[in-house]
Formats: sequence, C-alpha cells, structure tokens
Amino acid sequence: MEKLFDYNIFLIGFMGAGKSTIAGYLSRNYGMKTVEMDQIIAEREQMSISDIFRLHGEEYFRRLETGLLNEMQSTDNTVISCGGGVPMREVNVQAMKKNGRVVLLDAKPETILERVRNSHDRPLLENRKNVESIAELMEQRRPKYEAAADIRVATDGRSAGEICEDLIRRLRQAE
Repeated sequence: MEKLFDYNIFLIGFMGAGKSTIAGYLSRNYGMKTVEMDQIIAEREQMSISDIFRLHGEEYFRRLETGLLNEMQSTDNTVISCGGGVPMREVNVQAMKKNGRVVLLDAKPETILERVRNSHDRPLLENRKNVESIAELMEQRRPKYEAAADIRVATDGRSAGEICEDLIRRLRQAE
C-alpha cells in the first residue's frame, strides 16, 4: 500500500468530534500509523487521564502532550488523534505545523452530547453533560481550533468513510 501522505495528519476538535474514530479508519483503510495521544500518555503514566488531572494537575498533563507532539517530528504518514486541549497552546500548534497538516473535526453540541453521554473519562465534561455547557466550552475553544486548522471537516450525520474521503480530498486540494 502506497503512503497516503509524506507528512502527519493531526486531528483536532472537541471531545466526541470523532478524532479516535477517524484515526482508526485511516489506519485500517489507508495503512497510516495511529497515535492516540491520551492513550499513550495514560499508558506511560500508568494511570487514567482523570487521575493525572486529579493527582498532578492540568498543567502537568499539558506538558506531557507537548512532549509527545515533539516526538512526532520524527514520523510521517501518521495520524495523530490529539486531546481536545492540544490546540489551546501555541507551542503545540507550532509543533503540529512543523511536520503535518492540522484537520479540525467539527460537530454540533447536540452531536457531541450524544457521543459522550455515557463516557466518564473526560474530566472537563464530567459534571457538565448538557448542550449548554458543551456549547459554552466549544465556543471558548473555537478561535484557537480555527486558528490552528489547515482544513475543517464536519462530522455530524456522516459515516467515517464519508468523513475520511472528504478529509483526503481536501488535503490533496490544499497541497
């Protein structure tokens, strides 16, 4: 299978926007390597993201994210599913742009709520699972997400295949 891209694809977006799903699809169907940032950090720290936040604080976690992004400079043809807060730090955006394209996966607050309703591993949403709270947090992050993104792909009501075809087509057009 030929390489899809000679750079990395960084998937950004709000929790539940579809980053892990799309990363998995690109991996299975296009032979891209996959990095799930939260999963790798949790494995390395030998605790859940919630526990890292609780025991070490958000700042500690954010430094781990930045370190992991810097490691990605030596890879290519890898799809990196970024934690929701990654694009909030300028140093992270610079690291992503150095060796990849940044794809913002977008979804409506209602879609997000539907997708995260039964999940308890999202510390920032734990006691705020309603459309208003989600919309508010999304709005806070939107300017940074949009500033970081090379392209933006909507995920509402679309299959992983449709989203990936759109994503690949738009990245190729942008080249």
